[in-house]
Amino acid sequence: QVQLMESGGGSVQSGGSLRLSCAVSGSAQSASCMGWFRRVQVNLREGIASINSDGGTDYANSVKGRFTVSQDNAKNILYLQMNNLTAEDTAMYYCASVGSGDGFSECRAYKVPRFTYSGQGAQVTVSS
Repeated sequence: QVQLMESGGGSVQSGGSLRLSCAVSGSAQSASCMGWFRRVQVNLREGIASINSDGGTDYANSVKGRFTVSQDNAKNILYLQMNNLTAEDTAMYYCASVGSGDGFSECRAYKVPRFTYSGQGAQVTVSS
């Protein structure tokens, strides 16, 4: 059974930083691609970062240079370090993992909202 659980969300002023964590259990521990997406509107999800099993990363242009995705394989934790936050980064953030049948040939940030597994989300609010 796959379980993903985010933590580390909160409120911060513009220019500040937060680090999100995602505890990974089950078959997601050996997933070929994992990442983060955020829900900016009810029906709008933006894939922002991905990381493959070799540590290769990809980012959306909106966060490139400010956000960093990483993973601690020993602890089975996925991280998202967010720096220089702005009000436009306010959203619910989710970690996600591909499923065995997803069939994605590339591990790309924009694909993350379509991954089979995701967590409950962590709210990030940035005040200007």
